[in-house]
Amino acid sequence: MKITQVEAIPFSSFLYVRIDTDEGVHGIGEASLSGRNRAVAAAFDHITPLLIGQDATRIEFIWQDLFRGTFWRGGPVLQSALAGVDLALWDLNGKALGVPAYRLLGGRARDKVLLYRHVGGATPEGLVESSRALLDEGWKVLRISPIVAGRGADHRPEVGFDPRRAILNGVAHMTALREAVGPEVEIIFEVHTRLSPARAIELCRQLEGLRPFFVEDPIRSENPGAFRTLREQTSVPIGTGEQLHDKWAYRELIEGELIDYLRVDICHTGGITEGRKLAHMAEVHYQELATHYTASPVSSAAMLHLNLSIANCAVQEFAPPSAAMNEVVDHDLRVEDGYLLASDRPGLGIDLDLEAARRIGADDGEPPHLRRPDGAVQDW
Repeated sequence: MKITQVEAIPFSSFLYVRIDTDEGVHGIGEASLSGRNRAVAAAFDHITPLLIGQDATRIEFIWQDLFRGTFWRGGPVLQSALAGVDLALWDLNGKALGVPAYRLLGGRARDKVLLYRHVGGATPEGLVESSRALLDEGWKVLRISPIVAGRGADHRPEVGFDPRRAILNGVAHMTALREAVGPEVEIIFEVHTRLSPARAIELCRQLEGLRPFFVEDPIRSENPGAFRTLREQTSVPIGTGEQLHDKWAYRELIEGELIDYLRVDICHTGGITEGRKLAHMAEVHYQELATHYTASPVSSAAMLHLNLSIANCAVQEFAPPSAAMNEVVDHDLRVEDGYLLASDRPGLGIDLDLEAARRIGADDGEPPHLRRPDGAVQDW
């Protein structure tokens, strides 16, 4: 089954990949890298000639050849492109054999996958109200990110960030939410890499009594030593990883047992092939995956198949797809009582309406750039 065509398809803030074969079977993947999709699409100018004529059943070989077969490797752009290829190949092979992709990954290790929903609120009261509405719908895990307070030197709140005020605001929101929903509801506290280690220690110590599921990205993820410093100063569980792109970037965090949850996004981390290896590395250290997603049903479906097949899945990010998304992506994502159910559709259980995607077109805008009160650059 030889690869005959590879196409990168931009749609809204997403980048999809379709791979066709000489046997008439095709697969759909996702290579989205929000705000940088055009860079990923350009990478396919290099990748596509390497794929034409390849045996589409050799998923591991193709992964290794795209990653290691040339001198330049890794990074968010190339790994996202590789992820799009990898996901499309898992989808394609499942369709060719008429079985769900999780069957190719060793079968189901669980019947369904626990989900979390992001919830916001400009005030603690607003956060409580929005959270109660989601809990009433049956969702069991909430994720909040109230680390946003402050104003920049130009007094525009959309770009300003004051770490001191952000911590005060975050603790106030978390306290109000925990008091309102009680001790049993799981709450993920997202920091979005916006604090220094010293500030993160200050925040995490105040959150300890509020029992977060885990604190997500309290500091930037490049330096494992900074996580060791944080780990020694707080008892809260820690999760990170959506900015990391391969197993080597995760290695010290895993082997040093510096985090509890791996925030793997398989659309940035080389696809299911690399995600599965990360799960196995983490399993040795009793760590679990809390997978990040791109807000696309393609990403959600691919993560579902990975999470169904591994032993150490804790939770998966999710939001119901929009009407426009459902017009473009045919999927079988079914939620029941806060869980994503397994699909029996072949492959990843998805397909793409190319005409609808092209008609709607791309919208890959630049996210806001945050500033400290003194005008210095702040991590987004």
